[in-house]
Amino acid sequence: MANITAITGFILMGISDVPELQTACGVFFLVMYMAALISNLIIIILTTLDLQLQTPMYFFLKNLSLMDVFFVSVTIPNFVVNSLTHNNFISILGCTVQVFLLSSFTGGDVFILTAMSYDRYVAICSPLHYDTIMNGITCLLMVGVSWATGVLFGAIYTVGTFSMSFCGSNVIPQFFCDVPSLLSISCSKMVLAIYTSVGIGVCLGMFCFICVVVSYFYIFSSVLKIPTAKGQSKAFATCIPHLTVFTIFIATACFVFLKAPAEEPSITDRLFSVIYTVLSPAINPLIYSLRNNDVKCALRRLQQNLYPKGSLHLTLQSICQW
Repeated sequence: MANITAITGFILMGISDVPELQTACGVFFLVMYMAALISNLIIIILTTLDLQLQTPMYFFLKNLSLMDVFFVSVTIPNFVVNSLTHNNFISILGCTVQVFLLSSFTGGDVFILTAMSYDRYVAICSPLHYDTIMNGITCLLMVGVSWATGVLFGAIYTVGTFSMSFCGSNVIPQFFCDVPSLLSISCSKMVLAIYTSVGIGVCLGMFCFICVVVSYFYIFSSVLKIPTAKGQSKAFATCIPHLTVFTIFIATACFVFLKAPAEEPSITDRLFSVIYTVLSPAINPLIYSLRNNDVKCALRRLQQNLYPKGSLHLTLQSICQW
């Protein structure tokens, strides 16, 4: 406890030590942050206001976008400010909050994506019973469990991490507080708490992964039985984006959370960290929805209600047609 009290905060190494590159990285991350924020907020607004998007699939998608908004806001604004001011200090409390929120939203995202795979399974394998199975109460329960499980996992993970003591160097070799980097500067020899929390996270992740794999096994088996190529293509079109998002997110999250502690992160470490914290929330709406006909039509209906005439109408109409 004396070691923890002695350290008032940590120094985030960031992407580069060169001031000019720090500024460039700050501007780049700011642009990516705004893109992620705007695209996810568009999805949230459309799935909330458009009556034709009031289905379980878009209800889960709205919650996924909401989590992505919170997720990308945990680390990126702080990194942008640090890069532009060239001040990489973060307090112990700030680092604790980052670890808690990142792990919470990561767990919540994984469970939401798992619920979405089950929704696609019911829609394709049991279409006649879809409305009965995926009713409002079931959807609310699944989303509630996802949020609650994420918060619980975040609390366990954070307590396990900061039960360690830190001494010596207070430099975190990352641009945000991640547990492998904190392990690399910890002087604790008893790390049972952190490995217990990591074990719980691995078990939860494996459970979700197995659920998704089983769901898609039955989905692909049912799709291949569809007699027409057009029907197969339409069914695949509703599943492939979700599977892509899940694969990218789970792969990068595992690499960030489960990598071996290192004093100096490699280029690969930084690349996966950027994909995990910035690119994944930014491209999720593009992969999953903004190329979706239902979402494009909802966007067109919204802009027609807001701007019935004018150049903006024509511009948005061309975007929808694209």
